[in-house]
Amino acid sequence: MPSTHRLPHLLLAAVLLAALLGAAPLHAATPNTKDGQPRAITPRDELGAEEKATIDLFERARDSVVFITTSSRVQDFWSRNVLSVPRGSGSGFIWDEFGHVVTNYHVIEGASEATVKLADGSEFKCSLVGTSTTHDIAVLKISASYKRAPPVPLGTSHDIRVGQKVYAIGNPFGLDWTLTSGIVSALNRSLSGDNGSAVEHLIQTDAAINPGNSGGPLLDSAGRLIGINTAIYSPSGASAGIGFAVPVDTVNRVVPQLIRHGQYVLPALGIRMDDGVNQRLQSILNLKGVVVMRSAASAVVPAAGLKETTFDRNGSITLGDVITAVEGKPITSVNQLAARLDDFKVGDRVKLTVLRQGKTVTVEVTLQSSA
Repeated sequence: MPSTHRLPHLLLAAVLLAALLGAAPLHAATPNTKDGQPRAITPRDELGAEEKATIDLFERARDSVVFITTSSRVQDFWSRNVLSVPRGSGSGFIWDEFGHVVTNYHVIEGASEATVKLADGSEFKCSLVGTSTTHDIAVLKISASYKRAPPVPLGTSHDIRVGQKVYAIGNPFGLDWTLTSGIVSALNRSLSGDNGSAVEHLIQTDAAINPGNSGGPLLDSAGRLIGINTAIYSPSGASAGIGFAVPVDTVNRVVPQLIRHGQYVLPALGIRMDDGVNQRLQSILNLKGVVVMRSAASAVVPAAGLKETTFDRNGSITLGDVITAVEGKPITSVNQLAARLDDFKVGDRVKLTVLRQGKTVTVEVTLQSSA
């Protein structure tokens, strides 16, 4: 304990220290006449040609892209009141001047209502025109009158090259009208769905695609539509550098049918096709291709002139035709066969390469409706 005669000195020292700290904080610097003045701006040259082209592409395409939100109707257990519950969101784009909007089927799957938000902020309820689960495509229609947004310019996908520049516009994570860019990484990819089906002929891109981008347009460097962004490949659910898009040649074949008829009719051979059964037969018989089974119930000509595989009561198999190629393009599965046939229309005649009794023959068939 300090002696009493030293206490006044200690108190004086404490007062002086407090005064010094209050008058001049430790972090304060000696004033300088130049401090606090704005820094001079460093001038730059004009934007580069590529930057200008990208900006122009986005500004031209932005008004054609829409933000889609969906909801479902549910009944409250206690009150029995029917409520509208938010379900999800995605992207889409204006298809034509009649208010048709194209998006992915999985964006609106299971929803009872859909709302489209345009780039000017206006929102409209939409009606469902038609869907094709095979291609993951849906068409909506803005029923009310609205300030017409321009349709996305249409391009082609059969002449896309790996390495060319592409741009994706959408609403990832609900962040509306976001632009990302990349290149075409690969072509003719296949993506299996939850129901066991597969979407074929997909474009693979490294443009950042995240949840919410689905249904938005994939554009080439001319600002033309070349695909619909449909899925990502990612363990985490976020962009990992691999995205997929439905090619525009498929879109331009499917959408007009959905607008006219509300559904898409696949061209078929008039035979029953089951990928699981076909895989088992491939394993048992040690072969590649699609085994021709019995005729489909709706077939105009049974099995389109193809020879069917039969089974007797003892379980013995009499192998019929095995389809190995369509118009010279090899196929190894039912999904591949369906995708090859989908490149044509009902009524078209196509040449099939068939393995028949150990010999390779060519069979020409007329495609039928699968309806």
